[in-house]
Amino acid sequence: MVDPGDKEFYHRSPHAWMPEDRPRGGGPTRPVKHRGTLATVLLIAAVILVILVGIALFP
Repeated sequence: MVDPGDKEFYHRSPHAWMPEDRPRGGGPTRPVKHRGTLATVLLIAAVILVILVGIALFP
């Protein structure tokens, strides 16, 4: 049996005329937004504060 090429294989597909529902990239991308340093420091400080309060309340 001969292996058909990609063009021939997809050309015989019944839905070859339909657009892809999940395109394979190539579209516009948005830059990734990262949290600021201040937010990270405040989050770590809040976790440490919760741990210290927990130790203080339940010795």
